[in-house]
Amino acid sequence: MAVKIRLTRTGARNAAAFRVVAADSRSPRDGRFLEILGWYDPKLENANCDLKLDRVAYWKSQGAEVSDTVKSLVKQKMARPEAAVEALVAEASVEEEAAPVAEPEAKEVEPAAETEEAVEATETADEEEGKADA
Repeated sequence: MAVKIRLTRTGARNAAAFRVVAADSRSPRDGRFLEILGWYDPKLENANCDLKLDRVAYWKSQGAEVSDTVKSLVKQKMARPEAAVEALVAEASVEEEAAPVAEPEAKEVEPAAETEEAVEATETADEEEGKADA
């Protein structure tokens, strides 16, 4: 199965928006797809697309072909400074998932030791209550 990373059209008439998808090359443009990788809205001026760069890289590593438009979107996304931060965060989250998580050890709480003064005070209070009742 040959996989392509390409756009699929969504939105209303005269208000087109697009999804970036990984799809079988034999499926129609707006047909079945394997995974949604992002979106592209040509009407927006700044930040008009969002891509999961780690998933795009995964599909490319699996032999997927990338369409010309998606290539330009990936290039545009990589040029933005926040994209570099997002890529670093994605790498860190993948590394955290792979690393075993050590759970903190539960500390046993020991009951507070009664002091001699506290014991004597309760005994005298009990004695005084006994005398008052008699």
